Amino acid sequence: MLRTTALAIVVAVLAVVMLAAPVAAQQSLSFNLGRFSLRGESGRVPGDTLVENLAATAPFALDFRVSDFDNITGGVEWLFPLGDFLEGGVGVNYYSRTVPSFYRDLVNRIDGSDIMQDLRLRTVPITATVRFLPLGRRRGVQPYVGAGVGVIPWRYSETGDFADPALEVFHWNYVDSGTAVGPVVFGGLRVPFSRSFALGGEIRYQKADSALDSSVGFTGDRLDLGGITYQANLIFRF
Repeated sequence: MLRTTALAIVVAVLAVVMLAAPVAAQQSLSFNLGRFSLRGESGRVPGDTLVENLAATAPFALDFRVSDFDNITGGVEWLFPLGDFLEGGVGVNYYSRTVPSFYRDLVNRIDGSDIMQDLRLRTVPITATVRFLPLGRRRGVQPYVGAGVGVIPWRYSETGDFADPALEVFHWNYVDSGTAVGPVVFGGLRVPFSRSFALGGEIRYQKADSALDSSVGFTGDRLDLGGITYQANLIFRF
């Protein structure tokens, strides 16, 4: 149901912006590479499984940092004009990060070693956006701000050794996946170097979270996917 709703939202946004776009106007492909940072521990949604892992009752709290999930992200966005001061955009990005963790207050009874796990998050944000260029699309320097909707397929897993209530260690792979939907806002600056080539930079914020399957056995019941992306853009016009 959620995936159907997400698809309907994207299709509706695309229909509006594409119907308003001049057919013969110059379009662009913007290739981006940057760094995605998840929202910090204090700003995450209640029940977020990363926070719950960190705050679990002793001796079951895990040791890692939310900032350990910061990592490279990259993708491409199709841009098309909606007049001299507006642009529509449709894009897709990819992000993945594996973070090692261990029990903060518990070690293996046999050899005293840490009880280790790998926490892995993967997302593929798909966005439909509109941006406003206050100086227009034909200036030598083009600042802009924009907003839109993001549909975020995600997969999260915790794999490794875990301790049960009797403190017996077992190996397991907890995994869940789904699709989240949320707003995207951004701002940036680009500089054309010719009619067909430009460089730019952008800061983008996404807000989204998703429920986790309660039958899997994660410590928390939600996964916060919100965060900030800092990226450089390489733009080709055609």
